[in-house]
Amino acid sequence: MSDVVSKLWGFCHTLRHDGIDYGDYIEQLTYLMFLKMSHEKGIDLSKVKYDENKKQVELDCSWTPFTEKSGTDLLDTFNQILRALSRQSGLLGDIFTQAMPRFTNPVNLKKVINMIDDEDWSSMEVDVKGAAFEGLLEKSASEGKKGAGQYFTPRALIQSIVKVMQPDPRVSKAYKICDPAVGTAGFLMVAYEWLMELTKSALERKDVLRIKTQTYYGQELVPRPRRLALMNLFLHGLEPQIYLGDSIYEPDRGERYDCILTNPPFGTKGANQAPVRDDFTVSTSNKQLNFIQHVVTILEPGGRAAMVLPDNVLFADAAGDVIKYLMEDCNVHTILRLPNGTFTPYSQGVKANVIYFQKGPKTENTWIYDCRTNIPGVTKKDRPLTSAMFEDFEKCYGKDPNGRSKRKDQGDEGRFRKFTFSQIKDRGFNLDISWLKDEKLEDPNSLPEPQLLVADAITELNACVDELQLILDEIEAEDVE
Repeated sequence: MSDVVSKLWGFCHTLRHDGIDYGDYIEQLTYLMFLKMSHEKGIDLSKVKYDENKKQVELDCSWTPFTEKSGTDLLDTFNQILRALSRQSGLLGDIFTQAMPRFTNPVNLKKVINMIDDEDWSSMEVDVKGAAFEGLLEKSASEGKKGAGQYFTPRALIQSIVKVMQPDPRVSKAYKICDPAVGTAGFLMVAYEWLMELTKSALERKDVLRIKTQTYYGQELVPRPRRLALMNLFLHGLEPQIYLGDSIYEPDRGERYDCILTNPPFGTKGANQAPVRDDFTVSTSNKQLNFIQHVVTILEPGGRAAMVLPDNVLFADAAGDVIKYLMEDCNVHTILRLPNGTFTPYSQGVKANVIYFQKGPKTENTWIYDCRTNIPGVTKKDRPLTSAMFEDFEKCYGKDPNGRSKRKDQGDEGRFRKFTFSQIKDRGFNLDISWLKDEKLEDPNSLPEPQLLVADAITELNACVDELQLILDEIEAEDVE
């Protein structure tokens, strides 16, 4: 995959001279890769019907025209295919909504088509379009562009979360799984892969249609990752419902879910105003605190959730009020303190956690696993994030997805500790709890790498800026009144 990404990225520089930026290039790639993979999987798009000038027209929207045509004829065909697919009903129409061709040079378009045609994408043992998309964003991030990290959660982390959460839609005919900050659908993809591995890809006939069409849901604010999410899930035989819009500033849709797996975008700043929602107990413009309240709303009673949240969200702004509300309405049974550098290379300095909770029972005890202190940080080359890093946590978590397995407090020197509701209340509901002494801070010869220290400092400064901005917004609002 790294070789494929390097080849695709290398050509991106050429296309910039054709007026196509990296974002447009990635979007055009998703169209072409989708059609190539549809061809590989035997999905017939050779006779697509759509309305044109008040007449129904049939067009070959398969991969074949791209390999047979060239010159201006190829550009015209690409334009026609995108227009025809955008006018389809259902999921196919959603995938190609507002799809526009960006190529103006047929030679460049043909080069991209040849590159894609050279690969057998469906035979690769990875989520190929997601991996290519992630690789291209990583290349862009390394060149100083921002925003790449908001769409991705490392696959090893997602797999660990799914493993302990056990999102099994066979337990109920109405079982629904949701990611309200879906990005490119990493959580939903891994949840489905987990189910296929569990059942050895042999679902009972009575369950197949329901699971593939009425189980996987999500919402995404940005059109491009939503399009990729729809494509990825469609190519795996699923027909998900991925809404386009703002999860926290739009009114509650009324849908409820049994399992929520999500990593809200990094950064706490929302739209500089608190959402006007009757279901939110705490009024704040802090985006991630509002995501917590949103998840509590959309969970079914008894439903469970796993959320990735940075450290500063656990104590910043109105965090105490939101955590108090969360712990009174849900059983916040487990917190995993993630390794430093988990989100390398996108947000290298972000220190984050996974919070696991069940809606309904009030919190009595919260168990915290420290997978960070005195553990070498994650790096892209020398120490990438792996599934093995979470094996001990998964063992401590236990087999009950709702966190009710028998557990043992490992004491001051251990990594797994229990904290009572009263103890957390005495802390002002601050869940940023650590007890192990950081040996690196005591040994000047083993301090973290300079880039990690700088990234950490930048993260803290950005959090301070967000806090100051919130204070300024409140002062200005009072002046207006």
